[in-house]
Amino acid sequence: MKNIKEHIKLNQFKPVYLLCGTEIYLKKLYRDKLKTAILGDGDQMNFSYFEGKGIDTAEVISVANTMPFFSDRRLILIENSGFFKNQSDLADYMSSIPETTHIVFVENEVDKRNRLYKAVKNAGIISEMNAMDEKNLKLWVATLLDKENKKITEDTILYLLNKIGSDMENIQNEVEKLICYAYDRDIITKDDVDEVCTAQITGKIFLMVDAIGSRQQKKALDLYYDLLSLKEKPMSILFLVTRQFNILVQVKNLLSLGYHNDVISQKTGLMPFTINKYVNQSKNFTMETLTKALNSCADIEERIKTGRLIDKIGLELLIVKYSSAT
Repeated sequence: MKNIKEHIKLNQFKPVYLLCGTEIYLKKLYRDKLKTAILGDGDQMNFSYFEGKGIDTAEVISVANTMPFFSDRRLILIENSGFFKNQSDLADYMSSIPETTHIVFVENEVDKRNRLYKAVKNAGIISEMNAMDEKNLKLWVATLLDKENKKITEDTILYLLNKIGSDMENIQNEVEKLICYAYDRDIITKDDVDEVCTAQITGKIFLMVDAIGSRQQKKALDLYYDLLSLKEKPMSILFLVTRQFNILVQVKNLLSLGYHNDVISQKTGLMPFTINKYVNQSKNFTMETLTKALNSCADIEERIKTGRLIDKIGLELLIVKYSSAT
């Protein structure tokens, strides 16, 4: 990202860019920044867009070889093409892109062994955009609020992130809701977060598993029915419950080996501000129970997919079984 910022500042660009990684917000942000910087506002005549599988590489090359019309530059934007997971004729073309043409790829998944990936690396810039670390995420939230003359404590930021997750696009939307809700007040509080911010499904799953571990069967079932009322599919819920149990197995195992929270965060990929929650939740289960729960999740998934169990009932059976386990 630092290189891209510098290129925009100097108004000097590489022939090709690849924006990849898990953070959708950052990829969209720098995609749009590059587009505006390369073409300026409103120049659609020299802009070409390709998306999805099955893009005709011959057409891309033909457009790339076309001189820009009343402009110094032409921009081609290619999104989610799958070119970086499979073989593509574009690999050999990367070293032949005309000086007047710039190509920006935006991809969810890439294979670093791929020929096109290596060709782009040689000819241009690859920027991997993944989730911010805790420090920068907190700073970003505070900055968003400061632009609107709103203040927030670090404790409230952590409370907000624990509720809504670390996806930057979602955070931006929730912060905008907080700004509107607070209106003429300067300080954003935890009560504001509770009033207007929507908990992510992963947060609801966490609470459901927490209720299971605390043997609060009614609460666990109520949370499950709430998810169903929000049109969440039982199989999607099962996937997230399985993921939650798997995380708890990892956390519990690392704790038993004597690792501290910061190391657990690094090894599991969990945000540091969430570790205490997972550590505390893992204490509600024995390793034996967690292992059995994971096996049960796999068994229920197999029975549902083979038509031997109704998906909604399968989840209910899982919740009942482990919310009453000893």
